[in-house]
Amino acid sequence: MKLLVTDLDNTLWDWFDAWHRSFSAMLRKLSEMSGIPEGDLVREIQVVHRRRGTAEYSYLLNELPSLLALAHGKEPMELFDEAIHVLNATRMQTTSLYPGVDETLRTIRQQQVPVVAYSESRAFWTEWRIKWTGLDGLIDVLYTSPDHDFPEGVTVEDIRVRPPHEYGLKQTEHREVPNGTLKPDPSILEQILGDYAVQPSEAVYVGDSLMKDVAMAQDVGVRDVQATYGIAQNRDGYDLLQRVSHWGQKDIEREKRIASRPHITPSYRLESGFAELLALFEFAGDQRGR
Repeated sequence: MKLLVTDLDNTLWDWFDAWHRSFSAMLRKLSEMSGIPEGDLVREIQVVHRRRGTAEYSYLLNELPSLLALAHGKEPMELFDEAIHVLNATRMQTTSLYPGVDETLRTIRQQQVPVVAYSESRAFWTEWRIKWTGLDGLIDVLYTSPDHDFPEGVTVEDIRVRPPHEYGLKQTEHREVPNGTLKPDPSILEQILGDYAVQPSEAVYVGDSLMKDVAMAQDVGVRDVQATYGIAQNRDGYDLLQRVSHWGQKDIEREKRIASRPHITPSYRLESGFAELLALFEFAGDQRGR
């Protein structure tokens, strides 16, 4: 194989576990500090997430009506800073690569095979996870959705507190896909193949989602691999993600269309971990140009 393309969330790291633990911790602290029941906060949070198109909205607290009412003209993010601290601290504690990911990617790169990542997650927090887990530079190119919008009059620079050089990736090239481009749309995967001048049969694609990752790879003719260890839909706590989901009616209809496809069977499965890739394929490349 001359190219590896991989999903990120629940493929290289356990996004759901990190999100659920950090979000739950923030929600508890926010309810404790404000006196507002968690259920009321959840209902308001879903409205904001749908407006911003993400479940990882950095400006969230400043748009919750119940917190704005308590803030009396101040910014809720400042008033409830302790809740944000809990969120960030828990996120750092729980975000890590699955066992074997780092070693496997390094082995593949040593064979002169490029590694490309493609995620539907938004830009900022995906970049953060790439840096936090030590993958900046180990991944050649990262493709993500653009970052979420902010309220009118607010810019990214307004909420960033560290020096500019501490943001962004230093070695991995980050390319944003057109807003609204979602898996299993094959266009980005086809673009990646073209950038590296490889045939579909010379590339491997790994992801946890059967109806998005595997279906997309099969539509393009790439060797598809399902990371079954990352499937999260049946886990305890998944209902919280559904209750604060940013999905609107269009997203629900889209999922229905995806689900109506004939049953998808992955060509290969990773049951115990990412390192199983090395037993399934021989990787050898020549680093042809993008």
